[in-house]
Amino acid sequence: MIGKLEDAFQFHQQALGLRSFRQQLLASNIANADTPGYKARDIDFASALKSAIGGETQAAGPAVTAPGHMGGSVAGNSTGSSSGLISERQVLYRTPSQPSVDGNTVEMDNERAQFADNAVRMEASLTFLNGQIKSLLAAIQG
Repeated sequence: MIGKLEDAFQFHQQALGLRSFRQQLLASNIANADTPGYKARDIDFASALKSAIGGETQAAGPAVTAPGHMGGSVAGNSTGSSSGLISERQVLYRTPSQPSVDGNTVEMDNERAQFADNAVRMEASLTFLNGQIKSLLAAIQG
């Protein structure tokens, strides 16, 4: 019985953990917008979630222009992450559309949009999870 409950909530646990980690990355990008040489980082959420749920290690998206590049807009990262859900290869550097003179790759409009989108999706996941818990409680209570 407990195993089935854990299985039912495993997806949400993994997704919320990844959303939280991504929010930290995006907040770090915003905080370092004026730091010379800072490289904006992000994750490919869909690939990271698939890897976390499947328990497999995979490359960071399809190679487009070179090995380690994802979708033509993000290049592979060589630094580790603090999350147990994310492998080193899944934290990526963002390639800017307009490079800055000081080497900083943070584009504030893009980062703010990604931050807000991630926050809305996290809230939606929490609302859906809350609904599932209420349904299970109603079924248990009769």
